[in-house]
Amino acid sequence: MELLYLIFIGFIAGVINTLAGGGSLLTLPMLIFLGLPPNVANGTNRVAILIQNIFGTAGFKSKGVSAYPYSLYLGIAAMLGSIIGAQIAVDIKGETFNRILAVVMLLVVASMIYKPKNLQNIPERLTGKYLWLGIIAFFFIGIYGGFIQAGTGFFILMALTSINRFSLVKSNAAKTVVVLIYTVAALAVFVYYDKVNWKYGLILSIGNASGAWLASRWSVKKGDNLIRIFLVIVVIVMAIKLWFFD
Repeated sequence: MELLYLIFIGFIAGVINTLAGGGSLLTLPMLIFLGLPPNVANGTNRVAILIQNIFGTAGFKSKGVSAYPYSLYLGIAAMLGSIIGAQIAVDIKGETFNRILAVVMLLVVASMIYKPKNLQNIPERLTGKYLWLGIIAFFFIGIYGGFIQAGTGFFILMALTSINRFSLVKSNAAKTVVVLIYTVAALAVFVYYDKVNWKYGLILSIGNASGAWLASRWSVKKGDNLIRIFLVIVVIVMAIKLWFFD
């Protein structure tokens, strides 16, 4: 039953991650509640994230939505940062990680009131200072993503829509590529330190991949408000659990 539950939670997380971000706010606490130490849960979650973004990228590409090669530049910058973040995450104490995750979850919930505007008809900014601003921003996003992952999607969407003026659809397509690239490096760090439960990771990835494939082929606006409401409720409950009931 717990494996079926992992697939179900993974599916929801895959949809949420692909439409906006924050799916790891469900999967990370769930892995911890299943008995994994926090740093192992963190590493295990990367298996599902990696496979999820392979399918998400393929889904966007099948619909002709791509930000290549710009997403490649940002992905490399984020990958360098993720190595630093993952190194920090490997050594952090379990109780400290739980508290940090709880705070991050509540901060991300607060940020959910932010909705990027529809920038479909506004010229994109991909060269000059905007290219370098993007690279610098994504290096730091990579540090955060390598450390905890949860909520990274929101920061990526904010950066792409504000710095580069990408539409929400194109931002989500770029996001899947960026996360795919830096997750390879972050996962390698967790694997090196033996902080991955492959059984849970691969089972979870079945759900994540399915959700990402379907969501990447939907309109990004379908079900968005419902997902936000659902995510806010679940995240608040899990944050309270992490903070007060280690």
